[in-house]
Amino acid sequence: MHLDVQVLRDFYYRSALGRAAQKILRAQVCRFWPEAKGQTVVGYGFAVPLLRPYLKDSRRVLALMPSPQGVMPWPAGMANVSVLSEETLWPLETGHVDRLILMHGLETSERPSDLLDEAYRVLGPGGRALFILPNRSGIWARADHTPFGYGRPYSLGQLETQLKRHDFVPEAHVSVLYQPPSTRRFWMKTGPIWEKVGRAVPVTAGGVMLVEASKRHPPSRRKVGKAAKVLNPLEVLAPAGKAKPV
Repeated sequence: MHLDVQVLRDFYYRSALGRAAQKILRAQVCRFWPEAKGQTVVGYGFAVPLLRPYLKDSRRVLALMPSPQGVMPWPAGMANVSVLSEETLWPLETGHVDRLILMHGLETSERPSDLLDEAYRVLGPGGRALFILPNRSGIWARADHTPFGYGRPYSLGQLETQLKRHDFVPEAHVSVLYQPPSTRRFWMKTGPIWEKVGRAVPVTAGGVMLVEASKRHPPSRRKVGKAAKVLNPLEVLAPAGKAKPV
């Protein structure tokens, strides 16, 4: 179940809790990837809150938004880079993406296996993917007033197993959003403290996990359906032969 793009926009850009979550997530993404100079950076789902740091120096930035979710123009005041896309048929050439961020895309997809295959297809040699999903053990996964309360939350083990089945190699992971998903003044004001304490002494699970993965090459399994040969093609589509005299 995908949330509507307007709901996602309002959370991240028009609510105090969403802006706080955006700041924490973006800072962590920049720790993984401080720069992407001359690289192609793609976001899928609703990853636009995290893409802005790469607009200046990257070769290309593209935000793919799934059709059940809808699309909005982004970034504001600049040339649009957002595109409405089919979930498992991205308008990208094979192997041309250097950095790929998936947020609010995998956990809400009805075809997560095909989606991961498509992510594998577009990622180039040496490319990296960052999967951002609600933590099954965290309280944000149970807060349906935030986008992380929708879809299927994952545990770290479940996500890494799923990635390995689709020929991704998990390289690093981290949990963020330790503050409660509350708009009360106390929790908002003490949010940075909870974040520091949660990472130093993980008494409770972070609400969101980020897993960085690389592309295994060559793949350990055959990508079913990507280059399947049609054994019995429809003859009606074949060129017509010469007419035989009667």
